[in-house]
Amino acid sequence: MSDAEWAVVRPLLPVPGWLRGRGGQPEAYCHRAMLDAIRYLVDNGTKWRAMPADFPPWDRVYAFFRRWRNHDLVREFHDRLRRLVRERAGRDSEPGAGVIDSQSVKADAVVGSDSRGFDGGKLTGASGTSWSTHLACCPR
Repeated sequence: MSDAEWAVVRPLLPVPGWLRGRGGQPEAYCHRAMLDAIRYLVDNGTKWRAMPADFPPWDRVYAFFRRWRNHDLVREFHDRLRRLVRERAGRDSEPGAGVIDSQSVKADAVVGSDSRGFDGGKLTGASGTSWSTHLACCPR
């Protein structure tokens, strides 16, 4: 993570309990090293145990990630970062709509033949054997 990226990310991270006077021990590894390790894992698709020695031990990185995930801090961090990016782009901090069009399934076992359609763009089979799901969320 570059220094510029860290300057943006650091204020968005939750403050550890020991810094807020809630007790406990200081963490053994800095958050920047942990985030670098998690980013490496996601970017390269490696397994936890295959983390390079340049990063903190894999079990410490995994424990850090698991703690954040279990306390919903991953989602909170993502939401804070998304809001910041949207505001800097001059947009509303919360998205107003979303569209999903990615699922194709065989319909012969799920949908009756009288209500099946065909999506020629999907090219998933003969006429009447597939359908797509479409979901749109309206603005709030």
